[in-house]
Amino acid sequence: MSTRAEEIKQQAEKALKSKKQLEAYVAALEGSSRRERQQSAAILAAIAKEKPELLEPHSKSIIDALNRPEAQTRWECLDALTELVAVDARPCEKAVPGAETALYDEDSGPLRLAAMRFLCRYGSTTENRSEKVWPLIDECIQCYHGDLEFQDMLIAVVDFSAGKLSSQVKEELAARMKFDAENGKGMLKKRASQIEENLR
Repeated sequence: MSTRAEEIKQQAEKALKSKKQLEAYVAALEGSSRRERQQSAAILAAIAKEKPELLEPHSKSIIDALNRPEAQTRWECLDALTELVAVDARPCEKAVPGAETALYDEDSGPLRLAAMRFLCRYGSTTENRSEKVWPLIDECIQCYHGDLEFQDMLIAVVDFSAGKLSSQVKEELAARMKFDAENGKGMLKKRASQIEENLR
């Protein structure tokens, strides 16, 4: 583990035990220092992986941080929100516009990937939500097909395909994956086939 990752982990562990510390990291998301915003967002993402329920009262601040200029703060916050979906997906609805903007960020692959993971997790929770985010997910599958992050994006789509999707979304996702399931190679073919299977 790199020194930075170790430091983030240690800070997150402290904040898991201290409400005051946790609130200080949430407040730092609005601060003027880019470095502190990035650091705090990374710590909050680490906390979300351990105990997402601790961040539930702060969902508004985390969603607001999707408007920061730097990519890392936004992808760390999207990672935190992805974990929050399982606790309560309702406040996460307000993160969809920020995730959509992140999805089309030309400069940051990790940001696009975090947005795709969030949208897939959120969209898998109810039929209505699946219909709301499906056009974005569908466009992404087409836009980023050859990109470096595409295989990881597909893992998120596999999870999405196992969720509570509307029949229309299931039908359109199956149609979108048909070509890769039949003609793809390696992991692409495997994941596309897995998605088709989940939709049956």
